[in-house]
Amino acid sequence: MEILNPSINQYLQETLAPSDPILREMEAYGNARRFPIIGSQVGRVLFLLARSIQAKRVLELGSGYGFSGMWFAHAVGAEGLVVMTEGDAENSKLARQYFERAGLTARAKFLVGNAFDLAADERGPFDIIFCDVDKQDYPRVLEFVRPRLRVGGWFICDNMLWSGRVLDKKPEAGTRGVLELTRQLQSAPDFFSTILPVRDGVAIALKIA
Repeated sequence: MEILNPSINQYLQETLAPSDPILREMEAYGNARRFPIIGSQVGRVLFLLARSIQAKRVLELGSGYGFSGMWFAHAVGAEGLVVMTEGDAENSKLARQYFERAGLTARAKFLVGNAFDLAADERGPFDIIFCDVDKQDYPRVLEFVRPRLRVGGWFICDNMLWSGRVLDKKPEAGTRGVLELTRQLQSAPDFFSTILPVRDGVAIALKIA
């Protein structure tokens, strides 16, 4: 299911294309290989949210080859750090290569393995935690995030409309994971959240207590 009219989506893609040449190259790489990256529309949301709270410490649960991490790295500035976790060593290697070319390796930490195991060893609290792990793992994310995110920080989660599969009458495991996290956020007393219908849907949740 197309979340937006394809013509409107194309207009936004052209209008909001990143000016940074490496980000443009990274997005083209993902599009050519049908790699599920956030895209430049969501990338701008990440940058805006990070800058809105002067974020300096960002944790990513699932980083792919570094496209979302690159947006965060630009946002946090020279004193910031983006901790990137990725299960595929080749993706992490490619991310490091892009960051080296961009001169941003000092702002990033590249970890390979299970996102939850790796992140559990990282010192918090974080200003932002971004989630893009396997969808069947979404129900465990919020409890993991709570003690690691500061009050006033953002929890951001991608694929919250899941190509329209959230409307399925008989949802499969991944869709059930997305639906459960949505339910958890709606009922969480310590977060105020909404879902932006941008690209594949992105949940943004402000920790308020």
